[in-house]
Amino acid sequence: HKVNLPNYDVFDEKRYFSSGKDCKVFDVLGKNIGINICEDIWIDNGPSTEQCSKGAELIVNISASPFFAGKEKVREKLVSKRAIENKVPIIYANLVGGQDDLIFDGRSYLFSKQGKLMCKGKSFAEELIILPELDSAKEIISKDDEVEDTYKALVLALSDYFRKNGFKKTVIGLSGGIDSALTAAIAVEAIGKEKVWGISMPSKFSSKGSVSDSEVLAKNLGIKFDVIPIKEIYDCYLKTLSKQFSGTEFNIAEENIQARIRGNILMAMSNKFGHIVLATGNKSELSCGYATLYGDMSGGLALISDVLKTRVYEICDYINKKAGKEIIPSAIITKAPSAELRDNQKDSDSLPEYDILDPILKMYIEDEMSKDDIAKAGFDKELVSKVIKMVDRNEYKRHQAALGFRTTPKAFGTGRRMPITNRWGG
Repeated sequence: HKVNLPNYDVFDEKRYFSSGKDCKVFDVLGKNIGINICEDIWIDNGPSTEQCSKGAELIVNISASPFFAGKEKVREKLVSKRAIENKVPIIYANLVGGQDDLIFDGRSYLFSKQGKLMCKGKSFAEELIILPELDSAKEIISKDDEVEDTYKALVLALSDYFRKNGFKKTVIGLSGGIDSALTAAIAVEAIGKEKVWGISMPSKFSSKGSVSDSEVLAKNLGIKFDVIPIKEIYDCYLKTLSKQFSGTEFNIAEENIQARIRGNILMAMSNKFGHIVLATGNKSELSCGYATLYGDMSGGLALISDVLKTRVYEICDYINKKAGKEIIPSAIITKAPSAELRDNQKDSDSLPEYDILDPILKMYIEDEMSKDDIAKAGFDKELVSKVIKMVDRNEYKRHQAALGFRTTPKAFGTGRRMPITNRWGG
């Protein structure tokens, strides 16, 4: 049985299981093998050490270690250390696939007793590995790319989510922006182009590129594409609310009506045809509350909700380079991000530039750094305070958000359970 039960981050095992009491060694065809489970190998002087003291000649660790970008380097360093300190080879077998918000990336491997990587399994794919004789094996130099890994992780997670939960097709609102473009591209790779439906829903505030860029994207991806203008519906809303809105200035209320109209249209298609709606918001927006409840947050799954905006751009560049051609149009990649809910709107009207915002979000959410420490890293203290306040005050939105997949060390959801109601933040 597993001896060490993790109860931190995304792990909650003590609620469901009891710890094993004994670290056993088994005689397998004349070889003494110590078998332990996942967290057991993360513990200094833990089960591996005890099993080696009982004569284990090989340690086998069976794991369900969830992915985040950069996790592979952490694992390899850890298992290498265990092999060296116990002077024993280690086989590390990791789960592959998706389960709710968690992604398991595989990459099983064999380390020699000198701590050298001698064999490594595929990433994000199942594989049967015939292990080499250690005496004749050559050391492997591991090369992993966080951008590529994040892309592959999301493809696997979405594919598995559809397969394991019985979903067949998806409908996505295409705005002409980079987030919906990336969402559609990943969906095509994960479930096939014939199962993806893109819908453009322009309003009076939409640019020409909102529709034309979406159309080019849909053509590049080979997906079904429709245009459903929302101007008439929007005008009906304003007419209906004219008495109550009389004497007031145009503000976020009129902006969000548009987002909710689009959400309603997508959910209507979902109900009519059985397609799951993929919400397209990224982690930068979700962190700061730059999203509309029951509008662009509508959906059964928020595919890129744990991907910062700067990483969104990196993945789009990767997709195009991988394809050797423009899958995601350059016009989408280079345009200034905008919700297009009012005239001449840009994301930077409400948020800091993403190359400034994202490092602050990473330090606060993923690295759990204080306001003062973030400021010491070279950021304006007043801006840091503003960003932190946006993150904290929008917890209520995230509690109502669709499920998303974890790709960073600290995602919203099970790994970061924060209260909505608190006063300690000011």
